[in-house]
Amino acid sequence: MRVAAGVGLYFTGNGAVFAALLPWYPLLVDRLGLSSWQFGLVVACFAGGSLLSSALPAALIARFGAHRVVIGGTVMLGVAASATAWSVNGVMMAICLLLLGCCDAIVDVAQNVVGITVQKWAGRSILSSMHALWSLGGLVSGAAATAAASAGADMRVWLALIGVATVLITIVGRRLIGGYASPRRVADDESSQGSSSGEEVAGRSKRAILLAALPLAIVAICGAAVEDIANNWAGLSAVEFADVPASSAGIAFSIVIGSQCLGRFSGDALVMRFGAGRIARLGGGLIALGGFGIVSAQEPILLLVSMGAIGFGSATLVPGALGAAGRLPGVGRAGGVTLVNWLMRVGYLGTSPLVGVIATGAGLRWGLGVLVLVGILTMVLANRLDVRRA
Repeated sequence: MRVAAGVGLYFTGNGAVFAALLPWYPLLVDRLGLSSWQFGLVVACFAGGSLLSSALPAALIARFGAHRVVIGGTVMLGVAASATAWSVNGVMMAICLLLLGCCDAIVDVAQNVVGITVQKWAGRSILSSMHALWSLGGLVSGAAATAAASAGADMRVWLALIGVATVLITIVGRRLIGGYASPRRVADDESSQGSSSGEEVAGRSKRAILLAALPLAIVAICGAAVEDIANNWAGLSAVEFADVPASSAGIAFSIVIGSQCLGRFSGDALVMRFGAGRIARLGGGLIALGGFGIVSAQEPILLLVSMGAIGFGSATLVPGALGAAGRLPGVGRAGGVTLVNWLMRVGYLGTSPLVGVIATGAGLRWGLGVLVLVGILTMVLANRLDVRRA
């Protein structure tokens, strides 16, 4: 229990850093004078940074160990988030978000490596709960940042304090984990998994593997797209659609991540009872209905209820797609998960620019109408999550 709690602190701290920045986006957009398409390109740099870092996590973990990568990466996350608050133009904000995305992807891989190692040692599944704790950390941090913004707090001071707090949380988590999931053991596990994956992939057509993984990647992209839209556009939509004050607009993001957190805590039980495909299909329906509610909202209640629907609907999509990727016939677990995760990040990169371009030409309501299409696409491909290893 103590070791699992330590891993949970890793995930909680990681979720808190980026969420502490999101409620300040409307104020940053106003201060920097960014248009919708400019803002879409700027925030896409976060996803761009995560793609650029794809080759770094394994090398850093092998060199320094997963625990040091988590702690060092969390320090850099806090620095990048704090620097974003000092942005004087869109270019500086884009550079800060690029660094933030790079560090976030590295920490994400390292903390999952530790979680998998502890999960093997414990002999029971803990990763789903760990991802729920990530959402919970984001929920608490986002709500606190919203309250701080509403109270007129200084953005720069607030983000610096959150950065220090998350580093301390991560260090406490490391002490709780103790000698379990040692850096050498984690590095050896990763190396052996990579070798096994490579041998299995060699025995099967790369094209066949890609075709099998693509539907799973699309479902994962749909889940990630909801998160990305909530991160970058929930606050702006609350201001534009429902006349919510900019200082309080972060509540829209908090509703999405809060409902997603509830969905993840309950997701394992629901999937075990009804199946991953059926739950994903239901989630796609909630996303489509929520998206329609958002674009038609004229007052806060409908907007926030719809935000809750898309958050709950998206809760199991990414974990479900990655779990199915680990069961793809003819490819190892590490190979399948790595491929789907990389494809997901590629698709994730284009979400905010797409919304921004549509919003610039036809208005933000039409831009967020993408959510309806995301929900429909999820329902069409949901059955692919029930893949079984041959």
